[in-house]
Amino acid sequence: HLMGCMLSAASCNQWLCKTILHTDSYSAEQAQIQPEALGNNHVYFLPYLMGERSPLNDPDARACFVGMNMATTPAEMYLAVMEGVAFAIRDSVEVARSLGIVIDSSKICGGGAKSPIWCQMQADITGLPVSIPKEKEAACLGAAMIAAVSDGRFAGYQEAADFCVEMLHQYQPNPSARLEKKYRRFCALYNAALAINAIE
Repeated sequence: HLMGCMLSAASCNQWLCKTILHTDSYSAEQAQIQPEALGNNHVYFLPYLMGERSPLNDPDARACFVGMNMATTPAEMYLAVMEGVAFAIRDSVEVARSLGIVIDSSKICGGGAKSPIWCQMQADITGLPVSIPKEKEAACLGAAMIAAVSDGRFAGYQEAADFCVEMLHQYQPNPSARLEKKYRRFCALYNAALAINAIE
């Protein structure tokens, strides 16, 4: 079993909206982000608000914005947060690929699955088709499926999944050179921050 687990993903979105922008309207904030801005944003965000697990294993990692200037808008900060989370997810995907594991698709559930722009962004950044299940709260559904298999209602987990899991939509990746360049810069930022933190 290989698992890449972030400590703060959607919670970065929540932190920005509630603590910095003082709003509960995620959709209104995201509506200000234009599709052509993806990959063209000059702001970067390291999403390590609580340290990081995969693949850094660094409890002392910290979040930061980089690249802001006097013209930076809240929409650009919001986009940077969403991109930063997607880049961090790609970090774990790249570890799996380096081990020879072939990943041909991905699924998103939970609160992040409600955001079309974030789902498309994750498809573009990872280079994987991203599917959205009908049941957004997959943890609850998974627990119910395990119980149903244990109770003998299904012969196995695959049968339970085939019966219970329905996909609503799939986002196709649109990779670009500018996103690749931004991902490489994102990777360099953690090492730069690490060097700064090491200064006594």
